Amino acid sequence: MANVFELQNVYKTYRNDGKEFEALKNVSLEVGEGEIFGIIGMSGAGKSTLVRTLNRLEDVSGGRVTFYGKNLAELKPAELRKVRHSISMIFQGFNLLNQRTVIQNVELSMRILGIGRAERRKKALEMLEIVGLADKANEFPARLSGGQKQRVAIARALAVDPKVLLCDEATSALDPKITGEILDLLKKINEERSLTIVIITHEMSVVEKICDKVAIIDDGELAEVGDVKEVFSNPKSRAAKKLVFPSNPFDPSDEDGQLIRIVFDGTQSNVPFIANLVEQTGLKVNILSANTRSVGGIGYGQMILELPSDRKDRQTAVDFFRKNGLSVSEVN
Repeated sequence: MANVFELQNVYKTYRNDGKEFEALKNVSLEVGEGEIFGIIGMSGAGKSTLVRTLNRLEDVSGGRVTFYGKNLAELKPAELRKVRHSISMIFQGFNLLNQRTVIQNVELSMRILGIGRAERRKKALEMLEIVGLADKANEFPARLSGGQKQRVAIARALAVDPKVLLCDEATSALDPKITGEILDLLKKINEERSLTIVIITHEMSVVEKICDKVAIIDDGELAEVGDVKEVFSNPKSRAAKKLVFPSNPFDPSDEDGQLIRIVFDGTQSNVPFIANLVEQTGLKVNILSANTRSVGGIGYGQMILELPSDRKDRQTAVDFFRKNGLSVSEVN
């Protein structure tokens, strides 16, 4: 599988009033062809800056960004315009022209490329059919819901047959139901058109639902990158654990108590581990919290447990969980 994007030791520094701010610090990652690649981080982490380096809306201060092996920084203006025609982008705010009809908004990207009126009208109708809005072609954006506006933005982005779709917080303004519908649409487009999609988000649910790989950005740095299932079942970095695991509101029952987190994936989530622990060892643990989530259709989950007070019993319980293939970590 070819790499669409490669970032090698990328830095981005902003300068204002004599002060410097590093938005990106030594970021290296690869996005493969046909992937849905998620980039997640808290507000201000640098993820939107990162996505804007992919089409050179932001020039990097150090390192390099390549698109199918071409260094974006070395492209001449005409070459850069050609690359940008292969990279469409949708945003949180939809960016539709309110004085144009839905079909005119979809035609706009093709009009900029100089495509003839008849051809772009035909293509725009095809794209509206794909996103389920053919019946809204002559409506104005003001009469559409938020989800419908984002579907129009997707149709406009697809109309120029891009190789990549960049989504910058594209579902943040939508309610959960509509977000799910938009994500289902993006997944369908990815599968049917082999379109590479890069999704910038601060919402774990977005990454869980449709992404193949994920990069976690923390304070401008790449904290962790990998397959979504691996990162979610066994996060290694502090930033990843903070995003993947909910905070623990409970304290041990006494000052010497010990809390652990056990993590299981879809191959284990239907096994009654706690009951088995009691039955096989006679030990009891206190379940303080538990949750499960679907990642790519596979169930993942975690529990926070308080272990017995006896040190030997604690070790027996930990050994039992690890022997059964569970990830075990201490909760501070």
